[in-house]
Amino acid sequence: MKPLLVLITTFFIALLALHFIHGGYEWAFAGRIAMAVMLFFTASAHFAFTKGMEMMMPPGIPFKKGLVYITGILEIMGGIGLLLPGWAHLTGICLIIFFLAVLPANIYAALKQVDYQKGTNNGNGIPYLWFRIPLQLLFIIWVYFSAVAV
Repeated sequence: MKPLLVLITTFFIALLALHFIHGGYEWAFAGRIAMAVMLFFTASAHFAFTKGMEMMMPPGIPFKKGLVYITGILEIMGGIGLLLPGWAHLTGICLIIFFLAVLPANIYAALKQVDYQKGTNNGNGIPYLWFRIPLQLLFIIWVYFSAVAV
C-alpha cells in the first residue's frame, strides 16, 4: 500500500510542478518521476528489511541475501534510468520484465504469510494477492505508458 501511495502522491506533485515550470501538463514525465521515486522508496526496503526480503524466496534459491541486494540496486538503477531521456524507453522495457520476474516472489511470500518488515510469517497471506497482483499490473501499465509507449 505504501508504494502505491508514494507513486500516486509523487505523480500529482510532479504533474503540478511541471505544469508550473513549463506551463503544460507533462503526463509521461510526471509518471516517470513518480515511478522513479517509488522505486527508490521500495529499493530502500531491500537494505532495511533484508532478512524479511530473503524470506520471500522459496528454499533452494541460492545467494538470497545477494539477490535481495541486487534487486534493490536494480530498482535504484531503474529509477535513475527512467529520469534519463535517452534511457527511459529501454529502462521501461527492463522494468516491465523486472516486475514480471519478481511477481512469483510476491506470490510465494503471500502463500507463506511473510511479513518482510518484521521478518516473520505473520503477514497478510493469500488475501494480499487480491491487492498485490493488480498493483503489479498497475506498475507494468504505468511504466509502459510513461516510458515505453512515448
